[in-house]
Amino acid sequence: MTFSSRITRTPTPFDAALGADAASAYGDFDASLRELVAGAAGCSPYLNGLLTRDGDWLRSAFEAPEDALEAELTAIAALPLPDLATGLRQAKRRIALLTGLADLGGIWTLEQVTTALSRLADGAVDVALKRLVGAEIARGKIPGQVEADAETAAGMCSIAMGKGGAFELNYSSDIDLICLFDETRFDPDDFHDARAAFVRVTRKMAALLSDLTEGGYVFRTDLRLRPDPSVTPVCLSMEAAERYYESVGRTWERAAYIKARASAGDIVAGEGFLKTLTPFVWRKHLDFVAIQDAHDMRLRIREHKGLGGPISLPGHNMKLGRGGIREIEFFTQTRQLIAGGRDPQLRCRGTVDGLAALAGAGWVEQSDADVLTDHYRYHREAEHRLQMLNDAQTHDLPNTDEGFARLAAFMGVEDNALRADLHDRLEEVHMLTEGFFAPTEAAPVSDFGENITERWLTYPALRSDRAVAIFDRVKPRLLEALQDAAKPDEALLAFDGFLAGLPAGVQVFSLFEANPQLTQLMVDIAATAPALAQYLGRNAAVFDAVIGGDFFSDWPGPEALLAMLRGVLERAGDYETRLDAARRWQKEWHFRVGVHHLRGLVDAESAGRQYADLAQSVLSAVFPIVVDHFATKHGPPPGRGAVVVGMGSLGAGRLHAASDLDLIVIYDGLGIDSSEGKRPLATRPYYARLTQAMVTAITAPMAEGRLYEVDMRLRPSGGQGPVATAFSGFEDYQMNEAWTWEHLALTRARVVAGASDLAADVEAVRARVLAAKSNGETIAGDVGDMRRRIADAKAPDGAWDAKIGAGRLQDVELSGQMVALQAGQVARDTAHQVVSGNLSAADSAALLDAAALCWTVQAAAQLLLGSGLDAEKLGEGGKRFVLRETGADSLEALIAQMDEVSRKAATVVARLVGDENGEG
Repeated sequence: MTFSSRITRTPTPFDAALGADAASAYGDFDASLRELVAGAAGCSPYLNGLLTRDGDWLRSAFEAPEDALEAELTAIAALPLPDLATGLRQAKRRIALLTGLADLGGIWTLEQVTTALSRLADGAVDVALKRLVGAEIARGKIPGQVEADAETAAGMCSIAMGKGGAFELNYSSDIDLICLFDETRFDPDDFHDARAAFVRVTRKMAALLSDLTEGGYVFRTDLRLRPDPSVTPVCLSMEAAERYYESVGRTWERAAYIKARASAGDIVAGEGFLKTLTPFVWRKHLDFVAIQDAHDMRLRIREHKGLGGPISLPGHNMKLGRGGIREIEFFTQTRQLIAGGRDPQLRCRGTVDGLAALAGAGWVEQSDADVLTDHYRYHREAEHRLQMLNDAQTHDLPNTDEGFARLAAFMGVEDNALRADLHDRLEEVHMLTEGFFAPTEAAPVSDFGENITERWLTYPALRSDRAVAIFDRVKPRLLEALQDAAKPDEALLAFDGFLAGLPAGVQVFSLFEANPQLTQLMVDIAATAPALAQYLGRNAAVFDAVIGGDFFSDWPGPEALLAMLRGVLERAGDYETRLDAARRWQKEWHFRVGVHHLRGLVDAESAGRQYADLAQSVLSAVFPIVVDHFATKHGPPPGRGAVVVGMGSLGAGRLHAASDLDLIVIYDGLGIDSSEGKRPLATRPYYARLTQAMVTAITAPMAEGRLYEVDMRLRPSGGQGPVATAFSGFEDYQMNEAWTWEHLALTRARVVAGASDLAADVEAVRARVLAAKSNGETIAGDVGDMRRRIADAKAPDGAWDAKIGAGRLQDVELSGQMVALQAGQVARDTAHQVVSGNLSAADSAALLDAAALCWTVQAAAQLLLGSGLDAEKLGEGGKRFVLRETGADSLEALIAQMDEVSRKAATVVARLVGDENGEG
């Protein structure tokens, strides 16, 4: 049948003159077709442009539209590489024009329209992959593959996700793709070369389709649905993707794979990959947890997009807004996830098909399925009209009366009727879907890890009936999440450690029940960072911070932190209450830094600065409280008071998750003999005891634990000297008595708490001492002796020791201090110290490369294990974290990289200290 004979509806031209001009080119066709063309051109500038550009082709397509579509798809598949860019764009314009008119005229159903667009996307991606892979094969860049292998893209395929996977593409949609390759086609030694080639192909394919040229674009291509998109390459091996989903795959990713389809390239390999994910997507039991997860996702989308509140048509988002397309999709997919593991008939990609299957299986009332299906089709058609106007990827209703009038004309209805119909449909969708998202039945409990879970009832956290009742509701979800970890037994043991250390359970279990994301966070931590899991067992109250709303917001910085903590302490009561409040606050922020690091929101360097900011804020806020409390017995501090000086890593502004604090206290009594109070003390013992009180306040294990461990051995005269140093003798000691190691330590000294005027004077002394000692002839020799003594005293703890050893972190930091001292510079952190001297660019780079990598490994190890890195103790999640942080492909590659950068750094350090052997 011809196009004209099948027209059932036509839009009203919003711009009648423009529409009439476009229709005049088709004067030899019947009136119904001319009216359709006039309506399309008079409402849509985009379609009008296509009619002008491809009108001649359209005339022939009108005779047999389906044949014309097939001819274009066939032509796409035959395009050679040099013609892809222009050929694909021409096909896109023609099919967009034909599809748009077939949609507007009612010639094709919604499903025919979206299928045509989806097949165009499949064909474009398929020919692009095959031609680009063929080019790589021709260049010899894909090992072991020959020209014929290009027809299967050498094992590479694209998985169409979302609407593309379900043949539901929008008129102006992005295409969501996950690009993979079958690693079994390659020898292990060829893996990296093959992956590099496929990554190049993926990038070229995305650019080929997405770039806007004179001929337009083909499809905007989105690759962000792949596993861990912030850290993984744009094309992954199938095995790597499988491991990801087995270990940390989320409910939203399970839902996404309902629609997933092998769409281009090696289809057979792609279908095999999807088959391996069946246990991940489709659980054997009734998965009611998915309801809460989907509900949480809906709320997050609303909050992020600002789409909450009552329905108001102007600007309303037909996709994500209340009562919109996504509500129907979530409703359908969530019910599919609940029961699809037990009923394969429910595993439909399409939303309409899914609703029909759910109704047929009794999971949805037939009347509800019919209503939602009708609204879904109407919503999608309205969405298409919005996108046809200007070929824009929009889902928002107009904000103006003129915009609504144009949309109403495009849909062939009156303005007021359109508004009333849209509002009623959105409200009905919201009413039908909103009430569903509430768990009504607990999932069955797995027998996973029975030998461990049986002892849980003996733990303090489960000693009350209420705690047991709540935990019984949480337990199925928890065990399921633990089973999903890459190494479930390791994750279970780590969670067992958390539970064993938990003093009480009702509050924590209630949080888990009300906030499923907390449960998943706990499992993520257990599966990745046992040390952090143990920390949580001792400090479970930090979970309160996670649900506070700003847990994942940006780092506020030291000044804002200090202001926050001071506010907390001001609201607390007596001295011990304030110290406990400081502990609670510090633990929440300490946990926050760890989670941000674990999740990849910050890197090791940023996490190090944040831990240091936190420690400085704590000391700045707590020290005045200690002074005031001490003064109630012994009177105010004599003279100008005291300052706390951060040494070592704290002074340099970089700590890791398990760092202690190197501190010294400097006081200025101004020659006053003693304090004035109820129990006065002579000035020297006053400040000695004040220092001890400060250390106790920080280190004492109270109800909320301890703040930090403190080391004061870097004070003048070391561990044998007084715990508090008088400012009056500080400069003289540094100038005339201090050893080189003390001057090196001074390069990193920084006042972190206490009187500002005294702090300024201490810093001035530091600068004078460093300037005066910069010409010391024995500095290099002394540092060389120190390196040898350190090497004799403590050997590296295996190949993974990132701190101890030639060219490792401690060695490079020592050399940075030496360079800064020799230059008389006040820079504190290693990076600035290294560049403060006269080192060559190559030597500086060698030192900084080693420092950066060793710090990254050290910070990761302390977060994950609370100790040095031990590859045997790392679970799969921990290994993935370390590799993500360092950018290494494997642990073997990482250790080789550490050895290489350390060797280069050691060579530089040895030369700097005059070691004739060259590597110290």
